[in-house]
Amino acid sequence: MLRSIWFAFLSVLFLAACETPAPPQLGPDGLPLPKYYNLTAQNKAAVQFRMLDAVNALRSTVGAPVLQLNAQLNAAAATHARDMSVQNRPWHFGSDGSSPLERVRRVGYGKMLIGEVISETYENEIETLSAWMSNANTRDVLLDKNAQDMGFDWFQEPSGKIWWTLVLGGQSLSADAATAE
Repeated sequence: MLRSIWFAFLSVLFLAACETPAPPQLGPDGLPLPKYYNLTAQNKAAVQFRMLDAVNALRSTVGAPVLQLNAQLNAAAATHARDMSVQNRPWHFGSDGSSPLERVRRVGYGKMLIGEVISETYENEIETLSAWMSNANTRDVLLDKNAQDMGFDWFQEPSGKIWWTLVLGGQSLSADAATAE
């Protein structure tokens, strides 16, 4: 009896291994839909520090100083990522007309804005960083030697689409420069 149960169990395992995988789901354009990269199941700080480490590794190749994660810039990035989702378009202006400069001021960041890079994608943070590095404009922002601080956040829609925002800042504003703006 034990032998027949064992044989049945092995037969089921063998047949399960022979099962053909489900075909990929196709979108309206006929292309395979991207795989769902679930950010809610991950530790937010771990994702942010993974991006910080990756950016710092790239910056070290050009002699740029190491960046520090900044809570105020993280807040500005989070606000903009969610707002891009609401607008359903990746661009640097908020639904209220705000610019990246205005958003970093709103969160109380007291240094100069270096730049902001954004993305609308289904890719994870490292694939997104790779795409940013392949574009000269976003690469220049990421490798800017004046940057000291980094903010990084995202908003993920139920569909899996991710809106990424990375903000760099640095160099203290002088009292004259702050009042002249």
